[in-house]
Amino acid sequence: MKKWGKTVGTVLLAGSLLVGGTALSGVLQAPEKAYAAEDVQRNVVSVVGKGELSIKPDIVYLSIGVSTSAATAEEAQKSNGAKITKLTNLLKKTWGIADKDIQSTQFYVQPNYAYTEKDGQQVKGYNAQHTLQVSYRDLTKVGELLDAASTAGANSIGSARFAIEDPSAFEAQVIEKAMANADVKAAAIAKVAKRSLGQVVTVIQNDDGNNPVVYMESAQMSKASADMAAGTSVEAGEVKVSTQLSVMYELK
Repeated sequence: MKKWGKTVGTVLLAGSLLVGGTALSGVLQAPEKAYAAEDVQRNVVSVVGKGELSIKPDIVYLSIGVSTSAATAEEAQKSNGAKITKLTNLLKKTWGIADKDIQSTQFYVQPNYAYTEKDGQQVKGYNAQHTLQVSYRDLTKVGELLDAASTAGANSIGSARFAIEDPSAFEAQVIEKAMANADVKAAAIAKVAKRSLGQVVTVIQNDDGNNPVVYMESAQMSKASADMAAGTSVEAGEVKVSTQLSVMYELK
């Protein structure tokens, strides 16, 4: 009986040491992990690589509208509706613009107010506004289209935004340029720090949302230009497709 009891005591003691050893081992290893994490943080370099391409645009988004004033809201809306219908028919039938490329972006009918000391603020007629966004791809005829729209009754020409209709076609090229730019920056930093670059640790793409915009003149100025130069001239120029990569490299 004593021998059995001694044996159990020995087993219990060994178990106690085993548990204690496990706990102690955990305590000893924790600082090593912390130091390893700190080493990782100390032995990396992060840079932002930029890639950009200048490309001739292949589409323009035109803001073309009609504004009409009348004594009543009904008259203003009815008159404006007739003008916008005429304009839309011109765009579709004469210029061959598809339904999907003509979108209403603004429509309102609102009162015009006048103020006098005698009568205070009173409604002096109503104004109706209807604006279309027109997507057009023959960039050599943008000026002609605007002149035709003006002749058809458009008196509110806001802006022309030139763009690339499918920028994804150039995505691989700008990513390659951005990565090459990141490599150059990181290598320069490593050289100054008397280190060498290791493998790439992380890459994050940060698109800058670059949407090139070329603003047109006001409708009055555009019309004056047409009168003096026998037509409105619009230059497409170039637009930029760009991206940014945040890249982290290992340092050796």
